[in-house]
Amino acid sequence: MENKNLLSSLFRVSKNAFNTIALCSIAAASSYASGILTPVGSPDIPLKLDEHHVRVVINNGFAHTEVEQVFRNPNTVDLEAIYQTPIPEQAALSELRIELDEKTIHGEVIRKEDADRIYEEEKKQGNDAGKATQNSYQNFEFNVSRVPANGTVRMFYSYYEALKLDTGIGRYAYRIEEGGTDEQASAFWSTNELVESQFSLDVTLNSVWPVTHVRTPHFNGNIQHINEKNVRYSYTKSGGQNLNQDFVFYYKLQENLPGRLEMITYRPIEEKPGTFMLLMTPGDDLEPLKNGSDYVFVVDVSGSMNGKLHTLANGVSKAIEKLRPEDRYRIIPFNNRAWDIHKGWLNATPENIHRSLEKIHQLQANNGTNLYNAISAGIRNLDSDRVSSLILVTDGVANQGIVNDKEFYKLLHAKDVRFFGFLLGNSSNWPLMRLMCEASGGYYKSVSNSNDIIGEILLAKNKVAYQSMHEASLKIKGVDTFDVSDFRIGKIHRGEQLIFFGKYNEAGQANIELKAKISGHEKTYTTQVEFPSAAADYPEIERMWALDQVQKIQVAKMAGLVEVSESEQAIADIGIAYQIVTEGTSMIALDDEGFMRHGIERKNQQRLNTERMAQTQRVQNSGAQRVDSQRPMYTNNTPSHSGGGAIEPWLALLIASSVAIYLSVNRKKWILSKIGLCTVALALSHQSSSHASVHDSISNFWEVSESEANLYRKPGPKEPQNEQTGRSQAPLQPLPDKHTVKQNETANKNNGHFGFNLFGSFSLFEFVWGDQAESQENKYEGTVKR
Repeated sequence: MENKNLLSSLFRVSKNAFNTIALCSIAAASSYASGILTPVGSPDIPLKLDEHHVRVVINNGFAHTEVEQVFRNPNTVDLEAIYQTPIPEQAALSELRIELDEKTIHGEVIRKEDADRIYEEEKKQGNDAGKATQNSYQNFEFNVSRVPANGTVRMFYSYYEALKLDTGIGRYAYRIEEGGTDEQASAFWSTNELVESQFSLDVTLNSVWPVTHVRTPHFNGNIQHINEKNVRYSYTKSGGQNLNQDFVFYYKLQENLPGRLEMITYRPIEEKPGTFMLLMTPGDDLEPLKNGSDYVFVVDVSGSMNGKLHTLANGVSKAIEKLRPEDRYRIIPFNNRAWDIHKGWLNATPENIHRSLEKIHQLQANNGTNLYNAISAGIRNLDSDRVSSLILVTDGVANQGIVNDKEFYKLLHAKDVRFFGFLLGNSSNWPLMRLMCEASGGYYKSVSNSNDIIGEILLAKNKVAYQSMHEASLKIKGVDTFDVSDFRIGKIHRGEQLIFFGKYNEAGQANIELKAKISGHEKTYTTQVEFPSAAADYPEIERMWALDQVQKIQVAKMAGLVEVSESEQAIADIGIAYQIVTEGTSMIALDDEGFMRHGIERKNQQRLNTERMAQTQRVQNSGAQRVDSQRPMYTNNTPSHSGGGAIEPWLALLIASSVAIYLSVNRKKWILSKIGLCTVALALSHQSSSHASVHDSISNFWEVSESEANLYRKPGPKEPQNEQTGRSQAPLQPLPDKHTVKQNETANKNNGHFGFNLFGSFSLFEFVWGDQAESQENKYEGTVKR
């Protein structure tokens, strides 16, 4: 027992090494999920969700998601099906198709009020109809007017979304878990989230750059590396799958890729304007913050955080423990009011940190959410001579005090502060967070409960612990562009990829220029890009451009820069012209006769035909291509996930030594030779000035704390191996054994799974600890793939 407690304490040390900005790691359990809605108290048997299939294609810069569902009605009368799911923030809903009674009805985007009226008329007349609606920022709602008695209906919907890389890591999330922010709806509806028969996920990743790692937390599917740039993932389950956990797909690109500019264009007819999508991945010109910095932690302790506050407290505690003695910090909890725990700045000394930890763990969750008051308190008394970062974490909406969006914009626009926001769970108020980032040049991240927590922490560190570019702006000269994303960027944070959309008139060569300041010194990055006269491969980017324009208008409306009526009219016009569902438009599904009855033009049918034809005909299906190879925009490579020392070498040495002490008492002594080798390797790495070389030695150092730790076999003796890494070139296959870790026990660090690979290939050791690790049966061979 003493040895077990020793190991537990040692891993507290190792775990704290990872938790730099732990506000990212808060995973709030939600009681709401995607599923079929039924009014509370309904006398009918709830509809069943028999099948749920998700197919995703990820190309460089964007993803296309297709969802197929089968609803079953166990009642003796026809019933309406209402299905609800969270909205991906960048999702342009593009298709709705419903199959029933050997008939198929299709969706067309019209004004929301018209769609509501037509749907009700068709439903009253007993006609088959469907509808897709966006409920503010919270969810998509799908209505099917009739599921036959003792029969089924098959529904399809699809959407496109832009995907950014972050420090060389891509992340796709299929959102399932509701955020529980709409309390009135939760009181009215009950949700059937169970897929009773078949559930499947299929992801195809097409990359223009080599992919080194793929990870899918909580979903133990099959990962097949077709080649170095293409990956296929599949997951199937029969006989019961709850839609209460997001699917998150991570992929890591090869390190030391060049800083670059990539582009997709679409211009099928030379006489009409073209559409472009620019992906800008800056080189690594930003240094770690060397002098003392100030950190303000603004944390939500309102009633909606009940049940999640313990995790939040642990996260903030670990973040504070990571500060340097020359740093200062303040902690501002808030609910219907905000208060400063220490009533001023504290230096990050061990004594002060100990005091703060005691106070943090005494916090209680209650009352409403006065977000404006909290941010006001956070930006008060900032020192202009020090770099100041405000880190906001919340899972709710502003429902007390000042709630006017315009006031939030004015509040942050007037201050020079590094703003980092983290939204917990789905259905959070991401439009407001986006507005605050627009005002401050800040950065925000939506954190799913299914995120790879350690990975998110390390990504956040790259933003907070490094310099940022200031006063950044983009210009395109030589080609007439219009209706573009906001080129007044403001701040650019380390590892951040930027995506810009726009239209262009004439083809030709354009000069692209990015200007920014780093520590007060102006830097200019330039290149030349050819805008083609004809390009027909990617018609999908028109819908993503349209959504970008809609969101740009929404920010301007929230900031009070345009009239509400004008903005609503513009959003509806764009939605109809480019057939995307917005707050002002909905998709109505009818048969051909129904569209003729209501005089609805088949714009979406034409657009879908164009997109499907392009998807089947294009030879290269990997998205945005690099366009600055001849004249590189950046001289430095992009920062990698490792750059910046995710784990300092001295700390890795400490952990390795600590583990060696434990193993010397409880394990075979030959393992100590491996520990010794590990220590020597890390010591040698420490002599190198390159962050990347340090990471090469410890890149596969991690501890897994999640519902399932998946183990993968080592290469067999006859399998072909990569000459550089020594790894098998054959796809990794799951072992039949797996170690299950209970999430609530993991939160207290009582169990988990730990491994260490030297130079990314040589497995030094691997074991589990905790209540389920007391026998040798639980010590598996293999490598935990992250």
